[in-house]
Amino acid sequence: MTQALRQETYLPEPDNPQVAKVYDFLTAHEETGRGTPEVTCFLSGPAAGDRVELPTELYHVLRQVVEALRSGLGVTIRPENATLTTQQAADLLGVSRPTLIRLLDQGVIPYERVNSHRKITLRELLNYRNRRRAEQYAALEATAMDDEDIDAMLTRVRDARAAVGRRRRGHGTD
Repeated sequence: MTQALRQETYLPEPDNPQVAKVYDFLTAHEETGRGTPEVTCFLSGPAAGDRVELPTELYHVLRQVVEALRSGLGVTIRPENATLTTQQAADLLGVSRPTLIRLLDQGVIPYERVNSHRKITLRELLNYRNRRRAEQYAALEATAMDDEDIDAMLTRVRDARAAVGRRRRGHGTD
């Protein structure tokens, strides 16, 4: 596996029974609690005893890929540098570069200065994004009506965010 890292998009095959089978397997294990990070999953090869433990990160990647393909969506794998420019970071967050610069200057997102350029680690940027989302969900929960189930509301918010993201990426409307 000495293949060069590059962006690659995978399109779903209509009604692929193998994707449906993997989806059903993952879903069944999640529903019984066996698909949680505490449980070890394995990737197996053709020979007896030919298997390797699947790290939690890869399990989650696999889960998202299977869900997208099953839903008829294409999946793009794009290797990212561990260090991003301000424009790359702004694009990943979906904000303008000036907004990102303001967040950096306020100390909200850690960064390093290399000569006259600001560099942000991908890990720090993703940590910020996750914190921001958690704060947004907490604010929604605090303002939720008492008679509405929070899980239903969060599902609606996630669906709305996904629809906005698809429109931003030019994948059409819902």
